Amino acid sequence: MLLTRHLRLTASLMKLPSRLSNPVRQCSAKREDESTKHSAEKKSLILRTNLFESAAKKDKQTYIEMVKIFEKRSVHRRNHVEFIYAALRHMEEFGVSKDIAVYKALIDVMPKGKFIPTNIFQAEFMHYPRQQQCIIDLLEQMEDNGVMPDYEMEAMLVNVFGKKGHPVRKYWRMMYWMPKFKNLSPWLLPNPVPDDSQELARLAVERMCSIDPRSKIDVFDTKAVENAIDHTWVVSGQSIEQSELLELHDKREPVYIEGPFVIWLRNRSINYYVLKSAPKPLPTTEDDEDPDDVSKLRNPYFGLDLRFRQNQRTSSALSTSRRSVHEQDDGIIYAICCTGTSTKDSLLSWIRLLEKENGNVVLSSLAVLFKFTSPTADVVVRTEGIDTVQQ
Repeated sequence: MLLTRHLRLTASLMKLPSRLSNPVRQCSAKREDESTKHSAEKKSLILRTNLFESAAKKDKQTYIEMVKIFEKRSVHRRNHVEFIYAALRHMEEFGVSKDIAVYKALIDVMPKGKFIPTNIFQAEFMHYPRQQQCIIDLLEQMEDNGVMPDYEMEAMLVNVFGKKGHPVRKYWRMMYWMPKFKNLSPWLLPNPVPDDSQELARLAVERMCSIDPRSKIDVFDTKAVENAIDHTWVVSGQSIEQSELLELHDKREPVYIEGPFVIWLRNRSINYYVLKSAPKPLPTTEDDEDPDDVSKLRNPYFGLDLRFRQNQRTSSALSTSRRSVHEQDDGIIYAICCTGTSTKDSLLSWIRLLEKENGNVVLSSLAVLFKFTSPTADVVVRTEGIDTVQQ
C-alpha cells in the first residue's frame, strides 16, 4: 500500500511540468489578444472622434446621423465619454450649439442603469466620476449658450445617474436660476437675434432711446442727401426734449459727434454714434418739499412733474428747473444713430437729415466736429529680458 502511494506521487510529480506549460502558453495568447483588442479599440476611437472633422456637410442632420452611427457601432458603447467631448467641441461648426434636441441626443448615448449609485457613499463620492463630469460639462455648455433644459432631460438624466447623481443636481440648479434670468431684461429681443445689420441697429437704438418714452426712431436713406458719397441707411433716435435742448444750444459753441461705441445684443454687437455738446457745469436743483406730502402728486404719464414748472406757456419739458435725463455730466446728448458704413460721410448725411427731416434747423448754424475714439490695447514689448508695456 505504501508502495502504491509512492508510485502515484512520483507519477504526479512527473506530469507536473507538462501541466504547467499549458497555462503559460494561454497567458501569452491572452496578452496578445488583449493588445490587439486595445489597438482595435484605439483605432475605432480615432475614427469616431474624427467623424466630425471629416464631414463634408456640416448641419444638424449630419450631426444627428453621426451620433446614431456611434450608437449602432457598439452595443456596449465603449469610449462614449470621448465621443461626447468630441461632439461638444464641434457644435459651433455644425451650428447646433443652441439646439436642445442635440444635447438630448448626446445624453442618450450614455448607457442606462449602470451609473446609478446604490448607497449614500456612492452618491456623495461621485460614483463613476468621469462619466458624471462629462455630463456636467455638457450641462455647463448648455448654460453658457443660454439653452434652458426641459423636464424630458430630467427623466433622461435620472435614468442614467439616478435621482442622487451630480448631473441631476446640476440640472435642478439650472432649472431654478435660468427661468429667473430668462425674462429679467425689460428689452425683449428675438431669439435668435437677426443677422441683418439694419434690423440689429433698429433694436439697439430702440433700447438706448427707451429711457425717454417720447423718443422717435427714424430710418433714413442717405440717397436723399445731395452730394452724398456713401449711399447707405441711417437709424436715428431723437426725442422732442432733445430737439428743444438743441435749439437752446449756444451757437458759438460746436457740437460733437462721438464714437464709435459698442452695444451688445446677446451675441451680436453694433457700433453707434452720439451727437452731444461739450461738458459744462449743470445747475443743481434743490427740493425742500416734504416727501410725505400727498397733496400734490406727480403724474408720470403726461410729461414731467407739473410742480416744477416756472410758467404755464407750453407743455415743453424745458420750462422746468428739473434736470433732464439727457443732460449728463459729460455733456448734453442730442441724438443717437447707427449707420451702415460708419464713415464720416454717412454721419455728415445724418446731420443733414436731422436738419431736413426732423426739423432741427439750428444745425445749419452750428459747427459740427468729429470726435472719433479708437479702442486702445496694451502691447507688451520684450527687450533683453525686460518687459515694458506700451499703449
